[in-house]
Amino acid sequence: MLAEEAARVIGVAPAVATRWYRQHGGMRPFMPPTPSGRYLSFTEREEIAILVAKGHGVRQIARTIGRDPGTISRELRRNAATRGRTRDYRASVAQWKADMAARRPKEAKLVANPRLREYVEQRLSGHIVDEDGNVVAGPPVEKWTGRNKPRRKDRAWVRVWSPEQISRRLPLDFPDDESMRISHEAIYQSLYIQGRGALKRELILCLRTGRALRAPRARAQRTTWAHVTPEALISERPAEADDRAVPGHWEGDLIIGLERSAIGTLVERTTRYTMLVHLPREEGYRHKESVKNGPALAGYGAITMKNALSTTMTRLPAELTRSLTWGHGKEMSAHIAFRVETGIPVFFADPHSPWQRGTNENTNGLLRQYFPKGTDPSRWSEHQNNAVAHTPITAGSTQYWA
Repeated sequence: MLAEEAARVIGVAPAVATRWYRQHGGMRPFMPPTPSGRYLSFTEREEIAILVAKGHGVRQIARTIGRDPGTISRELRRNAATRGRTRDYRASVAQWKADMAARRPKEAKLVANPRLREYVEQRLSGHIVDEDGNVVAGPPVEKWTGRNKPRRKDRAWVRVWSPEQISRRLPLDFPDDESMRISHEAIYQSLYIQGRGALKRELILCLRTGRALRAPRARAQRTTWAHVTPEALISERPAEADDRAVPGHWEGDLIIGLERSAIGTLVERTTRYTMLVHLPREEGYRHKESVKNGPALAGYGAITMKNALSTTMTRLPAELTRSLTWGHGKEMSAHIAFRVETGIPVFFADPHSPWQRGTNENTNGLLRQYFPKGTDPSRWSEHQNNAVAHTPITAGSTQYWA
């Protein structure tokens, strides 16, 4: 149900309902659990009140409602009304007292454990560093406005571990300290629900999705191109690449940015090792002023892409470059020339089958933290790209707790 529809049902203004919805991060508020058969229900308390008013004894009441006499005795002793001089038993008062006694406000783990909170915050929003341990600042960012991540603008370059990574890494970093444990759902609730924890709400920008509300996201569809020949389809890829047992099989794609800028991504299927391919503009490039049928100067034309991939992948031993699986982008139109120069066969995934390149698809989603849509990834140097490639998030969603 939409916030506007809910507003009509409960009789409040749509703006009020929307504000309530955003304040709770798009999550359903916590409701008191339905009493189980272990505890007396309000209906049973009404029956007890009627029988008490008729003058029935404890054991007779217990037999009538099918409860133990001790349960009835404690109920009359604990939950009777005490404002008058006599202890009258009324069902509404007894239910209110039982509800108050059942409440046990539990302090959130991230509030009670500053050490755990610091660990979570550091992996959500800690700085990234290069191979020498120096902080790589990244671009300046605007102040959070309470909405989703900024559209087509820079985002902070932080460590941005997912709550699931943090939760599953804790037992490895603190095997003997049971206090250093928290579920990923508790982290999400601390971020999205006001008052649930000590994490600041603006830390949602450090989540990979950057959503202010927890909601699903639509997936893009892909199209096929004529340059994908039958012998280059993924069905022709060596079988050893499927089970990830043998390293050297790579997945690759582009992250497209502002004004036809791009950066190449390469992920090894077995180790999740990531490399970024620097694709700077070529001399003479002018946005929206390109010459018709002229050379591709945006940085990822077929020949430029082939040369950049060759330079990047030939740095590795031949044993670690057994194959490359790509999407259907025309930037790999020169895949035959690439294979001749490097000896690395290129295969293309089937149409509308992104799971065939799942490791690379996942990594590209993680890298959007540093290269958001609407920004120019070609402006960063190869040194800065390497620093991003070596951050924990680019290792996929499993390596850093395995």
